[in-house]
Amino acid sequence: MHLFEVIVLGLIQGLTEFIPISSSGHLVIAQYFFGQGSDHLFLEVINIGTFLALLVYFASKIWSITMDVFVNKKIRLARNILITAVPAGLVGYLAADFINNSPFFGNIWVVITALFAVGVVMVVLEKLPRLTDSKDGESLSAGRALTVGLAQMFALIPGVSRSGSTIITGRLMGLSAKEAAEYSFLASLPIMAGVTLKMFMDNPEYLQSHMSTVIIGNLVAFISGLAAVGLLMRYLAHHSLAVFGWYRIFLASVILLVLLVQ
Repeated sequence: MHLFEVIVLGLIQGLTEFIPISSSGHLVIAQYFFGQGSDHLFLEVINIGTFLALLVYFASKIWSITMDVFVNKKIRLARNILITAVPAGLVGYLAADFINNSPFFGNIWVVITALFAVGVVMVVLEKLPRLTDSKDGESLSAGRALTVGLAQMFALIPGVSRSGSTIITGRLMGLSAKEAAEYSFLASLPIMAGVTLKMFMDNPEYLQSHMSTVIIGNLVAFISGLAAVGLLMRYLAHHSLAVFGWYRIFLASVILLVLLVQ
């Protein structure tokens, strides 16, 4: 893999992992036009950089949750995070080999369809009925937390977006856009931690033989991811997801047109 491609893929991963436009979908598109099939293993490896970016950005919040659990005996937010994380984490773990080897998860047509469909939902989201308001992730009931978790399973499909599916569902469960985003990112941490651990355990040869590309890709993903999550949190404090929905619809339409005229 050329250095330019490694940097581009790391940049795409960092910028699109947290912004609800689907990092996996963009990576599949990028690799399609680079002229090769999707290297699922490399795409998983550069999740390490964005995982570290999330840990750094939410370090104070993570510390607060830890203190609540072990010192203040307040477990509701931690409980909700685990409830939300379990469905996608369990399915992802049990179906890992299938996901890594199935052409479905690297199919450009699957990405186009998912980008467009979820984009439409984002555009009309603020007009959809919602449950009574919830102040933050801690105030969610266990049932609402589970609903967000079930929605997160669809993010295994490239083009859907993990943050997109959970922020949309968080909004429908009564959270503000900003609080839904924060809860979405916190709930992703257990899954990302599990993916990172499994990566190191299952692929030591790959990591060793591709050390330079792994380091460069993750460094780019970390820096761009840290910037992206900060920008998104500030944006959602005052805006809806509609702009991301229109972007997804536009991108899906452009890629579809390009494929049809090839």
